[in-house]
Amino acid sequence: MEQYKQEFIEFMVDCNVLKFGEFTLKSGRKSPFFMNAGAYVTGSQLKRLGEYYAKAIHDKYGDDFDVLFGPAYKGIPISVVTAIAYSELYGKEVRYCSDRKEEKDHGADKGSFLGSKLADGDRVVMIEDVTTSGKSMEETVPKVRGAANVEIVGLMVSLDRMEVGKGGEKCALEEIKDLYGFETNAIVTMEEVVEHLYNKEYKGKVIIDDKLKSAIDAYYEQYGAKR
Repeated sequence: MEQYKQEFIEFMVDCNVLKFGEFTLKSGRKSPFFMNAGAYVTGSQLKRLGEYYAKAIHDKYGDDFDVLFGPAYKGIPISVVTAIAYSELYGKEVRYCSDRKEEKDHGADKGSFLGSKLADGDRVVMIEDVTTSGKSMEETVPKVRGAANVEIVGLMVSLDRMEVGKGGEKCALEEIKDLYGFETNAIVTMEEVVEHLYNKEYKGKVIIDDKLKSAIDAYYEQYGAKR
């Protein structure tokens, strides 16, 4: 596993973004882990978050893209900090763009988007925090493709939960890839999280012990995506 992935897993734990216990998801599933990207709240945390996204995007997609698109609402700050980090780390200026939940009908920036306008020929990398069902893409992809003649290069999320999506067999990222025809990737997968934290002491504590590992295994026995 790449060093930046190991660091990102520990970063999520440190920021209380990735938590373990008993959680009820929007889907109604009872999960032994939960991710909340809204817990990144300080300047230094957001700076590092952007750097991890930038490294993962560079690793998977290289420099051949023009725009980072972050769907409202959580995708907005992620796209901004990633654009900043990409410029600092790789010396390439990429634009950021986000959609509005409600269209603005006045001012110089009226319309359905924030940040840079999408233009014909733009190559776009989409950014989200975590995707469990792909529902947000149902709204976002047609909106982006309808704004201009753009090519969506791929989607990057921070964590692949590796559980079945709406179709009931593949994970949400695979379903999105099949449905829309672009690559989907995550900075880390839940499998990598378990691999890195299981029975290893981190800051004086074992984050994933045998009991929690058994709960995670049982969850994936029920909801894990076929691979």
